[in-house]
Amino acid sequence: MINDPIPRGVQPALPLFDEEALDIADYLKSEVDPDDIHSDQSHRQGLAALTLGAVGVVYGDIGTSPIYAFREALRATGARDPGPAEVLGILSLLIWTLILIVTVKYVFFLLRADNRGEGGILSLYTLVRLAAGKRSVPILLLALAGAALFAGDAAITPAISVLSAVEGLELVLPALSDYVIPVTLGILIALFAVQRHGTASVARLFGPVCALWFLTLGGLGLAHIAEGPAVLASFNPAWGVGFLVDHSAVAFVVLGAIFLAATGGETLYADLGHFGRRPIRLAWFGLVLPALVLNYLGQGAMVLVDPDLAEESFFALAPEALLPALVVLATAATVIASQAVITGAFSMARGAIQLGFLPRLRILHTAEGQSGQIYIGAVNWLLLWGVLWLVMSFGSSSALASAYGISVTGSMVLETTLGALFLWRALKVPLALSILFVAPVLLVETTFFASNALKFFDGGYVPVTVAVVVGLLMWAWWRGTQAVKARVAKLAISTDSFVRMMRGSSVNVIPGTAFFLTGDPGIVPSALLHNIKHNRVLHEQTVLLTVETLRVPYATAEERATVEPLGGCFIRLILRFGFMETPNVSRAMAHARSAGLKFDVMASTFFLGRRRAVATGKGLELVMDRLYVALSRMAADPTDFYHLPRDRVVELGERVAI
Repeated sequence: MINDPIPRGVQPALPLFDEEALDIADYLKSEVDPDDIHSDQSHRQGLAALTLGAVGVVYGDIGTSPIYAFREALRATGARDPGPAEVLGILSLLIWTLILIVTVKYVFFLLRADNRGEGGILSLYTLVRLAAGKRSVPILLLALAGAALFAGDAAITPAISVLSAVEGLELVLPALSDYVIPVTLGILIALFAVQRHGTASVARLFGPVCALWFLTLGGLGLAHIAEGPAVLASFNPAWGVGFLVDHSAVAFVVLGAIFLAATGGETLYADLGHFGRRPIRLAWFGLVLPALVLNYLGQGAMVLVDPDLAEESFFALAPEALLPALVVLATAATVIASQAVITGAFSMARGAIQLGFLPRLRILHTAEGQSGQIYIGAVNWLLLWGVLWLVMSFGSSSALASAYGISVTGSMVLETTLGALFLWRALKVPLALSILFVAPVLLVETTFFASNALKFFDGGYVPVTVAVVVGLLMWAWWRGTQAVKARVAKLAISTDSFVRMMRGSSVNVIPGTAFFLTGDPGIVPSALLHNIKHNRVLHEQTVLLTVETLRVPYATAEERATVEPLGGCFIRLILRFGFMETPNVSRAMAHARSAGLKFDVMASTFFLGRRRAVATGKGLELVMDRLYVALSRMAADPTDFYHLPRDRVVELGERVAI
């Protein structure tokens, strides 16, 4: 038997007690650069192919913002005939929002805060959590709130994106206005219906279609800039500041619409693990940012020439003969943006499950060998229900724009806060300097959040309600899980004392290997105790199997399995998976063999202990306990979740009072 030590800097994701502090600097030095992670893939596909893929997946959401962002910002001014002060001021605010929030914060800073090549708020949380060395409830609440706000964003993005594109039908043929809602609903239902079958083949079209979309955005904008070259003055931030000063009565409301231009920017960081830092940056500076800026400038130049076009400033960019083609291309782009959000929701849910924030849900892999191609039915259908309700309730993209922003700005504020903690805790930057570094971005994002908060009763309550519900569920599950673990630990028998006690036991030993799953390798699983009590037998090889979730996205082959003989017939086996992986015990058994475990699959049995929680608290605690009990009934069968051989599983149940 071989005992592979746990690599430095790796911890279980669901600790019961505080762990010893880790040297985060050494941990970060031991990690590889995200671009190195993708170096082999880059050699196979080429940097150009990865960059093209990033255009489709990473920037699909932000690429649809020109359809409605400038229009809504102008509408918020209340000006009937917007002049240079309104147009140039709004353009300046749009451009500098893209520069400060997306370019500086995400492209230059957060893309460097990777967790073994993975990004996103949960990865950032795990880095801060590792640096802290012990559990911190405030940091945990920041992560829960960020993940919950993402749920609100995931519901609104498909609704507003597809609806805003299909509304272009009214310009092609006004008689089609009655079909905008039915067509939108049909597209969304079809989009969610195909998720179960996977999107790997369709995803190959995402990059080329989005590249064509961004080239079209830039081309349409460039054609109109020549009509009003005065819009180039909007690069001067003084126009933006002047607008805020001169239009102080409406400036705060306009900022809420301005922020629509940056929605989707957060996917830059979340999709770091799929493409690597360099392709994402090349796509942004080489195509996406220039195309977005040119399109906004083109819309502004056109409105300066003809203010009557402000109501449909995007679709009015195209000649009448090309308008149908633009509507079709815009619809395709919004479907791609929606797909990226849906895929992100699946990935976020899997990460939350692995980190212990959600109950086990059935995860289906839709592409062989691609861990990122997954489908979670519960998430898919809940999202579809929410999206359809939003479309039918609000009825237009303008109405939905009021609801779109609180969740995104809130999530960005939380990411920036965690970024400051990362600088302080992980990179050892003094606290004062960390605050000073993020203060400008945090000030701007907080202002945007406050502006969007004014729209709470106009629709902003939707993402807030979704976030509160999701956050409450995540907190109830995490709290209940810890309570169950603490209760079990009080009544548990330590593994070492149990092994010593069993040396002189008269229990019958039978041939074969028995795997007893336990969440804590230091205590005896209840299923083993029940088996001895009722059946009076032990297998000649009794393996105490623990599946650990690491605070890194993916486990390496060396980290996957640890085998440790405990004495007599007892062996401890620990299988480790990253929080972005789906734990597949059957497949990981090959690593257990490599670590020294010898067993015959046909003579092996897996024993599971099923714990049924019973709520016993009072007041609010009772409500949270009952919520946890209800969630536990929704949890997927552990046999399916851990991919155990179904015909070799025995389950033993027990009741646990919390």
